[in-house]
Amino acid sequence: MSNKRIGQRTIQLGSSPAILSCANIGGKLEKQGPLAGCFDELHEDSFFGEKTWEKAESRMQQKVVQSALDKAKLRAGDLDYIFAGDLLNQCIGTSFGLRDFNIPFFGLYGACSTMGESLALAAMTIDGGFAEKTAAVTSSHYCTAERQYRMPVPYGNQRTPTAQWTATAAGCCILGREGNGPYVTHVTCGKIVDKGITDVNNMGAAMAPAAYDSISAFLRDTKTKPTDFDLILTGDLGELGHSIVQGFFERDGVDMSKNYLDCGMLLYDRKKQDMHAGGSGCGCSAAVLCGYLLPGLRAGKWRRILFAPTGALLSPTSSFQGESIPGVCHAVCISAER
Repeated sequence: MSNKRIGQRTIQLGSSPAILSCANIGGKLEKQGPLAGCFDELHEDSFFGEKTWEKAESRMQQKVVQSALDKAKLRAGDLDYIFAGDLLNQCIGTSFGLRDFNIPFFGLYGACSTMGESLALAAMTIDGGFAEKTAAVTSSHYCTAERQYRMPVPYGNQRTPTAQWTATAAGCCILGREGNGPYVTHVTCGKIVDKGITDVNNMGAAMAPAAYDSISAFLRDTKTKPTDFDLILTGDLGELGHSIVQGFFERDGVDMSKNYLDCGMLLYDRKKQDMHAGGSGCGCSAAVLCGYLLPGLRAGKWRRILFAPTGALLSPTSSFQGESIPGVCHAVCISAER
């Protein structure tokens, strides 16, 4: 088998697996945001017809996978593997949400980087000849995340200016060996990067070094520069993390100001909606990718993008024990052309 690695950390996918379909779903606040028209489904009821927040998140995953299957005119049995995860302990939003599909399942935890992780592994599995069709799925829910990581919503606790709003959203991409695209062409797997940030209300600062590390590795390995891409998107660093990444690159003499955006700054209207530093959660970058970016590539709005969602690999236990917050970022290059 030919070596598909280029540089130190990047994989060039020889077959460039196609994204056959994509779907997303969101809640009440996503409906009020600037990307509302980019969603397949939006709900005023944050319970999505269920009795608990956690069951609501599972319901989102069920609905978004079925929607993506319907768009691709496929059945669940047509998928060889599904790669999926969420923010909850033991990924229960995913395991309970997807159990009835009866698809071979890889459960993933990359925190808010999970859409990049699942998309990368789904594409690599096809490119390696191990599958014909796969799915990449993730979700988050504001109320499940608040209950697990901070305070239950009824407590009404204060949020610091650097805090971000966990999106109530889910996204799914179905990939195949053949199709009209867009296409996944390169993957750079992220390293765990920890610069000692301990403030659980400042995820942007904790994750920004990982985003800088992975994007730098991708550009170095592929011998490309930021202007070779129509968009470079992190997720979900929010306003502060976005500015930190720009600052890191400015220090290297690299201008990222022309085409670098962050999914956490796109999903909500931060002037009209009280999101503080912006959006976060697995579902934030997943919803932006599936509802805004991929349709834009299909429509010819962009030619090539670098999608680099970021994750904070903490838990309440580690935070209570005074641990710092490790970050990770997986970079996936997606092109309108093979």
